[in-house]
Amino acid sequence: MSRLPPKPPAREGRVSLWRYLRLFRRDILSAQPARLYRAWMAEFRTPFFRSFLCNQPDLVDLVLRERPDDFPKSDRIREGLAPLLGDSVFVTNGATWKRQRRIIDPAFEGGRLRDTFPAMWDAGRAAADRLAPLADGEPVEIEAQTSHAAADVIFRTLFSIPIEHEVAGQVFESFRAHQRTQPVVNLGALLPLPRWVPRFHRRGTRATARQIRDLITRLTSDRMAQIADGTAPDDLATKIMTTPDPQTGERFDTGEMVDQVAIFFLAGHETSASALAWALYLLALYPEWQDSVADEAQAEIDPRRAYFSVVGRLRFARDVFRETLRLYPPVPMMVREAACPERFRDRDVPKGAQIVLSPWHLHRHTRLWDNPDGFDPGRFATDNGKACLRDAYIPFSAGQRVCTGAGFAMMEGPLLLAMLVRDYRFEAVAERPAMPVAHLTVRGREGIWLRVTPRAP
Repeated sequence: MSRLPPKPPAREGRVSLWRYLRLFRRDILSAQPARLYRAWMAEFRTPFFRSFLCNQPDLVDLVLRERPDDFPKSDRIREGLAPLLGDSVFVTNGATWKRQRRIIDPAFEGGRLRDTFPAMWDAGRAAADRLAPLADGEPVEIEAQTSHAAADVIFRTLFSIPIEHEVAGQVFESFRAHQRTQPVVNLGALLPLPRWVPRFHRRGTRATARQIRDLITRLTSDRMAQIADGTAPDDLATKIMTTPDPQTGERFDTGEMVDQVAIFFLAGHETSASALAWALYLLALYPEWQDSVADEAQAEIDPRRAYFSVVGRLRFARDVFRETLRLYPPVPMMVREAACPERFRDRDVPKGAQIVLSPWHLHRHTRLWDNPDGFDPGRFATDNGKACLRDAYIPFSAGQRVCTGAGFAMMEGPLLLAMLVRDYRFEAVAERPAMPVAHLTVRGREGIWLRVTPRAP
């Protein structure tokens, strides 16, 4: 078995626009040419729009940190996600987005994150318990298990209910159905269609999105009533729904909260499930690292009680998870739009051009990282790793639009990884190797299959 983690083959040579669109809709990653792994910038022209992929750290910094308001999120992002996400913080811009962040961000500050830890711990223990009947050495599709675990974390921390709750379970199943109906890219993201032109989302996509939003509306309406009665639990949903905008004093109404819960579930569930599954797969490929994580977890984790201080002591698990996010960033590409004419690397960038920032390519850039395609969690202690961590590592974006749940994810991921590896050994299935493919997030083309067996205490 290869010692390099799996990487999709790059597109060979030039292709026609029609061929490129077909490749892009099937898999964003393998549709791209190999030169993007060493290019500082690349321009793509179509009859409909121009796009510029930027890997040069100075350009990435300009777009995300220095002048983010001049590079708003592209409206093309919302084309495929609109039925589910509405006007959530993930797709809005300008004053609307800033208002949403002013209300949401306080719920994810350091002290509040500490308050979510017991619920996260309980979800980790439940995930380990669910694996017990599957730990017989037969192949297990591990993405299904990490998806279940990540959804459980979201419901426990957001609404104080486990995944076994009737409504939570229905949302989870509806979301899995939504994933199956959702194409990689909606046609509206590739063609400059006027707003009045119908987007022709698949019937199944519209139906599952409606089901999810109806279920979330039930949870949100119930919580509104509990808040009014003074009986609401002190969780993330209550915090967000009771936080007024410091500038206007307004709070989210039920409809706005439904939009936000939808993106919390998509971002907090889908991305965490992807990262955790790839982390377990990498540990299966590199058993020496798995043993280090397991030894650390067995020394530091007492399964009989939850204690927040353990988060800072899971150093091997943290470095493995951080390296996983480098190799398999859940969101492989981010698209911004130039609000005014620009000039990048002596090229004219017209107003309206799409600015593509690709964590996938930036994290594997051959002119930035040592051993860019290799798995090396220890790299972040080196001079090169420290420099790249600062200048070329954006799994959660950066600047004012950095993912509000980044701290949450970096607590959840290493904790769940350590809890699972503490109890079980994971081995790769040679006849079913994983290959990354970009759908909503970077997942396994045919799933991620591992053999799971109990680990001796």
